[in-house]
Amino acid sequence: MIELIAEIGINHNADMAITKRLIDAVFATGWHVAKFQKRTPELCVPESQRNQPKQTPWGQMTYLEYKQKMEFGQQEYDYINKYCAEKPIRWTASVWDIPSLYFLVQYPVPFIKIPSAKLTDSQLIEACAKSGIPIYLSTGMSTTEEIDEAVNLILKYSNERLTLFHTNSTYPCPVNELNLRCIPWLKERYGQRVGYSGHEIDLEPSVAAAVLGAEVIERHITLDHRMWGSDQAASLEVHAMDMLRKRLDDVPAMLGDGVKRVYDGEQKAKEKLRG
Repeated sequence: MIELIAEIGINHNADMAITKRLIDAVFATGWHVAKFQKRTPELCVPESQRNQPKQTPWGQMTYLEYKQKMEFGQQEYDYINKYCAEKPIRWTASVWDIPSLYFLVQYPVPFIKIPSAKLTDSQLIEACAKSGIPIYLSTGMSTTEEIDEAVNLILKYSNERLTLFHTNSTYPCPVNELNLRCIPWLKERYGQRVGYSGHEIDLEPSVAAAVLGAEVIERHITLDHRMWGSDQAASLEVHAMDMLRKRLDDVPAMLGDGVKRVYDGEQKAKEKLRG
């Protein structure tokens, strides 16, 4: 079975009602994990960007103020944890800094996601590896040498299963830059489970990724592409979530086991056509 991760990310727009509807969509369409993003804005926003003006649905504010407003805290995640448990459905988050990691591990998350932007953050990677929780690592905008260093560091401290995600960090990503043949390359080079985190608009690349060996598919999700936010355009609406899940369900059966055989249906055709 292909694992499906629904990246809610920050598409909740700091609104718990939207968050609940997105979790409902994950459950209703048969996806397996709802994923968020956890940051400490004071650590993650570069000094040069903090005071830049930002137009938001709540009026103009500094970029740092905007990131602070978008960030869920203890009360919100306590509710998310409770709401997901009632479905039931699993949830987790990408962590962008060490305090966010320590915050996340208080919950029974199935894995920790390290985003592409933090692949070169050795302190964060080491802390994640030492947590004892399985790690999912995205490899967007990274060189082979950078991926090598991150993987070696994780394996130095963790015996848990590592899942590497091929991805392109452009939102949305043009099809000629998806480079899906990196999926078998990642599996061969590192000997780890490989997934695909898609930022394209269409469904077909995610299906192709599964055919090429991706065992986990992650896509951003939204209630409506027209909603405010930078990630909405590269996200799947609810009907598309359902369509993609149904298509991916058929991939293992279509691929088969690779052993050449004559099936029963063929045998009847063989007798008729060859005598």
